This record gives sequence, C-alpha cells and structure tokens, in this order.
Amino acid sequence: MKKFELVRKNKFIAPWLVIAAMLFLATAQPSAYGLEFPMTTHLALPDLQDEATTAPATAGDPAPSGFNLSATKSTLFSGELALVSTQSSQVELARTQTGAKIVAKTILLNEYGMGTTQFTCLNKLWTRESHWNYKAHNYRSGAHGIAQAFPADKMEVISTDWRTNPVTQIRWGIRYIDIRYDTPCKAWAQWQRRHSY
Repeated sequence: MKKFELVRKNKFIAPWLVIAAMLFLATAQPSAYGLEFPMTTHLALPDLQDEATTAPATAGDPAPSGFNLSATKSTLFSGELALVSTQSSQVELARTQTGAKIVAKTILLNEYGMGTTQFTCLNKLWTRESHWNYKAHNYRSGAHGIAQAFPADKMEVISTDWRTNPVTQIRWGIRYIDIRYDTPCKAWAQWQRRHSY
C-alpha cells in the first residue's frame, strides 16, 4: 500500500517538475528569433565635462562653468550630433521591411554607384533569404540577419552591433556581395542555381 501511495504522490509531482523546468527554460532561453536584445542602439559620445575642465574659458565665452564653446568645437560637436542623429534614424527606419529596402537602395546608389537594376536583384535575393527581417535566424545553419550571414559573427567586420542593427547587416551584406560576386545580380544568379550565395 505504501508503494502505491508513493507512486501516486510522484504522479502529481512529475507534471509540476515539468512545468517548473519549462518556466526555467523560457526565462533562460533567448526569444523565438534566437536572440533577445533591446531595440535601441547605444552610442558613446565624448564626455564634455572632461574637455571643459581642461580648456580654459575665454573672456568672450558666454558659457558658464568654464565650458569652452569656441566656434570650431561647437561646429564640430554639432556635426557629430547630426551624424549620430542621421545614423540613429537610419537604424530605426531599417527595422521595418520597407525601411530596410530604402536604406539598402540608398547605400547601393551612394556608396557603390549601383542603380535600380542591381537593387531589384538584391531585393529578390534578400526577400528569399530573410524577407528583409533583421531578426531572421536559421537554427539549422546559424545564419543570421537580412543577408543571412554564416557564421553570423562575420558581420563584426562592420560593427559589433550586428545582432540588433539592420544597417550593419545591410552594409555587411552589400560588402560581401561586392567582394564575392561584384554585383547583386550576379549573386542572385548564383542563388537561382544553388539556392544559396
């Protein structure tokens, strides 16, 4: 009789152990995409307070606390802020499928001198690979991102934020195509023959 009661108690404990294990795995494991990262990009800007304490204030300097806001530094810092703002808005735009296509087309045209025909091939290629989803992850191969880089950490050539930054993925993908195939249309032709590029 004691043996039967022990089995009966274990019968009720086992489902709770399974549930506890599943809850533990759900919190310990990454998301369904395989990676869970914040949706923001962190940028490091120089500390102005350190620069301000080392630079002496001038008589015509209207800034308090000894901040040196000379025209050259002010212009330089404004330019840096504008660049950061542009890059940040580009990253946010590229988080959507349509935005990623706009960013890729702009990079192809402005940085590689390639036109609409090459973008059409790139669009076909990356639509097949990832549907322009920067979170796309192939669990069998480990390929990741819009361009499905394999291994994914190859994208560190561009930046270490490749997991969360679609612009990094786009830049790496276009660079890879340029180095290996010369043009997106040649890469697309390779994909049509072998279903990989």
